[in-house]
Amino acid sequence: MNELIEKMHTLFGALKVDAGLQAEKGNKSAGARARKTSLELEKLLKEFRKVSLETSKK
Repeated sequence: MNELIEKMHTLFGALKVDAGLQAEKGNKSAGARARKTSLELEKLLKEFRKVSLETSKK
């Protein structure tokens, strides 16, 4: 679970940087990277929810 959380932190950081570049400077490629990262985060968040529910049932 710690590895999953570390991956999420890394992706949140990347999303923050790329989304900021798109918002502040209109950087289209940063926007594309941010969208890709958001899809990866979505998968990790679903996995986190699954693991968290399994852990809480123990």
